[in-house]
Formats: sequence, structure tokens, C-alpha cells
Amino acid sequence: MTEKIVIVGSGPAGWACAIYAARANMAPVVYEGAISEENRLKGTLPLGQLNLTTEVENFPGFPDGILGPELMMNMRRQAERFGARIVTEDVLEVDLKQRPFVLRDSSANTVQTHTLVIATGASANYLGLPSEGVYKNRGVSACAVCDGALPRFRNHPVIVVGGGDSACEEANYLTKFASKVYLVHRRDTLRASRIMAERTLKNDRIEPVWNTVVEEVLGDEVNGMTGARVKNLKTGESHVIQATGMFVAIGHTPNVKFLNGQIETDDKGFVKLPKPFQTYTSVEGVFAAGDVADPIYKQAITAAGMGCKAALDAERYLAEKGIH
Repeated sequence: MTEKIVIVGSGPAGWACAIYAARANMAPVVYEGAISEENRLKGTLPLGQLNLTTEVENFPGFPDGILGPELMMNMRRQAERFGARIVTEDVLEVDLKQRPFVLRDSSANTVQTHTLVIATGASANYLGLPSEGVYKNRGVSACAVCDGALPRFRNHPVIVVGGGDSACEEANYLTKFASKVYLVHRRDTLRASRIMAERTLKNDRIEPVWNTVVEEVLGDEVNGMTGARVKNLKTGESHVIQATGMFVAIGHTPNVKFLNGQIETDDKGFVKLPKPFQTYTSVEGVFAAGDVADPIYKQAITAAGMGCKAALDAERYLAEKGIH
């Protein structure tokens, strides 16, 4: 049997795509990912990054907020209610040269499909410190827009790590909530675009901490993160910055390894979408949605919107091919 559509990924993009595809009688198969230690360490367990967060306050329809895991389980149940079939395995390989496409999963099963939606997201790059993992979602974050307005950061000092446009954007955004933002950068100049760098350095609530790296995130069980020990690379001296949060802004890595270079990506690995406002990729019949194809916004609501578009694009593609 050849499937009409297979969706790889189980974040907001994947589930939104599954809901729309199921309601269009496309009988979608969703590969939500395997429950494994490897995926836990990579942050790629089923239900995506939102499943690792606590409060989500900016997803429309929840005026009092909703917990990330609850939101994702609601989306999953909704997709399942309309007939989506869920496979709790990883897709290890795809062959996009064959028609229909062929996928091999982590149980050594293969599946054929007329269309494929890539909704595997992008993993935030972290520093790799053991203490960093201890305080993830208890002060350590990789998304200021997602978490910056939470009570633990309001009117408290926070740290942003990085020196590019993303770090500067995060730092400027956080000045709306934090009492002070320490911008920790390993060099003595920002890598950001000139206009963004100037805006950041003119902001009197942002204090650059040059030539410096984070050595350890500090905190306790009751309060979560309380500060970070940082080291000046030129002097070798260390000191502690008191802060209730640390936002790591050193980029994201799209989860596209399983594609083995068969889809065109940009220089950072994000899937390219050649048709404006649509989800078509460089391979006919393959669509991409969510953070895996979004180097700019990376929000749950934009990912869900792209998932909807991917389902509609796939449905129209199948109709054009006479596959019903």
C-alpha cells in the first residue's frame, strides 16, 4: 500500500498538518519520533520542543496560558481523532529519487508515500555545559520571545549568550521585562549586522561582557538558576553574574540529517522553499513546514500555520496528479 501523505515530525507544524490532512481524507501517517536516550539528549523526543517547556502564554486561544506538554498532547489527540495514524519511530532514511518515495524507519520497516512533509524542526544550539542541562526551563532558555515575559525574568537581571543578530534581538527584546541584560560574548566586537549592533550598544539596559564565556550555570533546587560563573578569555579571571535567567542565542541546527542532502537547503541547513508563501521544496511532492524551514520566526504559531499550508499544498498536488 502506498500512503497519500507521510508527515515526519511531531511539533506544532506536524500536528497541524496531520489535522488538516486527516480532515481532507488523506489518511496521514505521522512519524512522531522514537522515545530513546539519543533523542532525549538531542532534544528531539516526540512532541517537539514545546513538550520541554512549561508555560506557553502566546499561543492564541489560551488567554490564561497553557503548559507546553498539554498543548502538544491536545494537538496530538486532535490529529488522532480525525484519523491520523501515529508511528513512534524515527525516520532514518528516505529515497526521494523513487516514485513513490520510500522511507525506512528505526524498526527497519519501509513505507511508500506519494507526498512527504518534513516537519522535524530545528534544535537550539546550547553551550554543552552539564549545569546548563540541569537548569533548562528553570532559567536556561533558547527563546526570549517564548519565555522572556515569564515571572521569573521580570524585573530581574538576565544573561544573553552570543554576538550575532539573534543574540542582539534577544537582548533588546528582553529589556522589556528584565531589569538588566548582560550580553556575554567571546569576542570584543559583535558579529551582528551594523544596525543591530548599534541598536544593542546604545541600549542602556544592555551591558556587554566582552571576551567572556560561561563556565557554569549556578542555582539550587528551590530557585532554579540564580547566576552564572563566567571567565574572561584574555585575563583568565572568573566572576559570578547574578541572574535569574540565561538565554543562549548561538543559532539553531535544522533536523535534516535523515534527508542525506536530497533536498536543497541554505548555508545553515534550513530547507529552502522556492515558491513564496507556499511549502514546496526543491523536490516535487516534498513539502516542509515549521522551524526546519524557518530561520527567522521559529514560533509555535508560525509553525502550525505552515503545517496547515503544507497539508493544503500536498492535497492540491495529489489532485493535480490524479491521486485520490
